[in-house]
This record gives sequence, C-alpha cells and structure tokens, in this order.
Amino acid sequence: MLAIFVAVVLPAKGFALHRVDHHHRILRSLRLRGVRRLLWNPMFRPSHDSLIRQNEEIDRIDLPRIQDDAELEALKASGALVPIEQSESLKIERSLDPSRRYCRPWTRDFVEDLSEVYYRQFHAQIQVNSAVRTVKGQKKLRRHNRNAAPAEGDTASSHLAGVTVDLQRRGMSKEQIRFVEYYLFYLNALGLVEPEEERHHWCFHVMVSDHYSNWRQTQTIFPRSPVEEPGAAPANVTATAAAAPTPMSASN
Repeated sequence: MLAIFVAVVLPAKGFALHRVDHHHRILRSLRLRGVRRLLWNPMFRPSHDSLIRQNEEIDRIDLPRIQDDAELEALKASGALVPIEQSESLKIERSLDPSRRYCRPWTRDFVEDLSEVYYRQFHAQIQVNSAVRTVKGQKKLRRHNRNAAPAEGDTASSHLAGVTVDLQRRGMSKEQIRFVEYYLFYLNALGLVEPEEERHHWCFHVMVSDHYSNWRQTQTIFPRSPVEEPGAAPANVTATAAAAPTPMSASN
C-alpha cells in the first residue's frame, strides 16, 4: 500500500512543483519585458509612417535608389556623393566598409554640425555606424537581419538614396541622448530631418532633407546647448521658423 502511495502521490507532487516553477518563469519573463518597455522610451520611435515620409522626401528630391556598386561609384565620381571624414569630433565605426562611408553633401553638413556641437558640449565624439547602401547590399542585409528595412517599395531604406546616416546611441549617457534628441526635435519640427531611434542596433537613424543646406547658410546652429524641454525652441530657430521649408509631410 505504501509503495502505491509513493508511486502515485510523489510524481503528482513533482509535476505540480514543475508547473509552479514554469509559471514563475513565465511571470518573471513578462515582468522583465515590461521593465524593458519602460526603460525604452525614445522621442522618435521607428514607425511605418516615418518610413513613408522618408521615401516621400526622396521622391520629392527625385533621387535614385542606388542599385549596385557601379551606380555607387558613378555618383562618387560625379560628386553627388561625398566622403564622410573622421575628425576631432567625429569618428566612424571601424567595421564600416570605406566604400560605404559616403552620403549626400547636405547629409554630411548635418553630421559635421551635430558632431561639432556635441563635442563642444561633452568633449566626446559622435560615431557614424552606417551611411550609403545599395539595393543589392540591402537585400543581402535583409537575409540575416529581419529588422532591416525593405530594399524596394514605399517603405524602402532611405540609406539607398545616400541621404541617411546611423549614429551610435549605445554607450551614451541619458544626458547625451537627451541632448541629441532635442537637437533633432528642432530640426524635425522645421522639416529638415526625419529621425528614428532604433532599438535593436541602438542608434539614431537620421534622414536629412536637401533643404538643410539652404537653411544652414542662414544659421549659427545651436551656439548653446538645447533647452531642457522641447517646448521652446532656441532663439535662432524661432526667428527663422517662418522662413523654413514646409515639414516633410508630417513631423513626429
């Protein structure tokens, strides 16, 4: 009789403990996911609408999506794409292929302006992780990175037109992230950039409008650090907001 009790009751008890342990693991996983969602609260969340706006701006400028290396080299030779150079305030991810360290002239202007004001504020460099890409390269990237944007269509990656850079976000302090977010907030409000903060690669993905070059000529860009809250723009932005181009369809 005792043998029957042991054979029947103990396995049932062990099964119950296993179920409880599994239940606790599920609850713990859900709690951790909730915490991660709370910790990830960017100003510029990636969205389908943002990809649409980026492609609408590329279409407005009438830029091609660069198909392959032959087209890429032709654009470099014509000066339509310019090199991104390292400096005291700007560095480039070492693994980024030198042939891909190119972008449109106005995008380079933006990167250099941001890196200089960031360096003055923090004595640290902004890092470029990605710049121009080709359709062929984007298709290859999609095969092993499910989060990469498509190579074709109305939500295609804006890297394909050379107007976009990815800037390293990982390793920044909260203060540094806030500084960059507010910097982008003003430019986004003026229709000059379309930014996203990518979670999987921890970077600022920033598409830059060709309007940036003309606007830049009228500005001393952020001679002081951005204000603590994005409700009131710096004086130099407020003074010229009326003369700024119409924002890209809609702003984030």
